[in-house]
Amino acid sequence: MKITTEQSIANFKFWSGAKSNAAELTFSQLNEVESILEDLYPDGLSETELNDLFWFDFETVKDWLNITDEEEEEE
Repeated sequence: MKITTEQSIANFKFWSGAKSNAAELTFSQLNEVESILEDLYPDGLSETELNDLFWFDFETVKDWLNITDEEEEEE
């Protein structure tokens, strides 16, 4: 059985490597990513797809937010 829920990315329980990546973002940045994802995926994403995006393709997420590696090194 498939159960679909709607929730904010800020409240999503990431796991494994995605958890630490998501923790690098502010609440505002998570909301911005959520808005981008709603445009890119109007039918939504599965929990695994969302987690994998933050885990294995976090560079894309940072690109959407204009976060550079230089900014990370300064923090």
